[in-house]
Amino acid sequence: MENKISIVLPVYNEEEAVAQTIKEVKEAIERTEYPYEIIAVDDGSKDRSIEVLGKIKGIKVMHHPYNLGYGAALKTGIKAAKGDWILITDVDGTYPIKDIPKLLGYIKEYDMVVGARGKGAKVPLLRRPAKKILSMLANFLSGRKIPDLNSGFRVFKKEIALEFFHLFPQGFSFTTTITLACLTNGYTVKYIPIEYFKRKGKSSISPIKDFSSFFSTIIRVITYFKPFKIFSLISAFLFILSLAVFLYSKLYLGQVMDITVVVILLSSLQVFLFGLIADLIAKKVK
Repeated sequence: MENKISIVLPVYNEEEAVAQTIKEVKEAIERTEYPYEIIAVDDGSKDRSIEVLGKIKGIKVMHHPYNLGYGAALKTGIKAAKGDWILITDVDGTYPIKDIPKLLGYIKEYDMVVGARGKGAKVPLLRRPAKKILSMLANFLSGRKIPDLNSGFRVFKKEIALEFFHLFPQGFSFTTTITLACLTNGYTVKYIPIEYFKRKGKSSISPIKDFSSFFSTIIRVITYFKPFKIFSLISAFLFILSLAVFLYSKLYLGQVMDITVVVILLSSLQVFLFGLIADLIAKKVK
């Protein structure tokens, strides 16, 4: 059926909020014109989540035998989805479910619509510096202003998800990956300001581990689609380094370290040329 919405809900130890969230999802989606299905993917929960899900009528429940990760749960739901559009949200009470109609109001104009958490959002203090650094890096490398890099409240075309399916990680970097993939491939993305609340239950995010994962994801995705961005940065760094070595040795040592300077300069040139070749290959593959 045209524009059917598949709502995919990753669930991991969310017994406190999952039933209420699904109730709110049903109420919100039924205020729209779209037919829908709800797919809850239990990612190996150790609490009563699967038991709670089993009592909820009108949804499809899928189950991982053990915890595979946030991205893995979403991928399982997307593969099983029958809709043209995929809507995802967390079931921990953090996102304003009532705003689902707002997101769906833009799907006729955009390829992806994202609920962007504002400055006043209740993001844990330990995650704020990491979030800021990652956002700045993603903005610079993608060449676009990204209000919210990894919001878990969004709707996107299923065909886009399938196009980039091989890139999606098992963990929390799923949303970062699809954001960068869309922005670097000419898909239209709409950001809508939303509220963000304190979660119910304990978060499974590890600030240090997941920061590393998000960071590597940004570098990997940009390198995949726009390799020259990364190679040119490395090349520029090497060029500046060679200049610094030249000036230091000339002014402070009284003798230019010519071999060192030449080696670094040649490395800078090689990296630059590799970047050009990689960029041509990436465009040809597209």
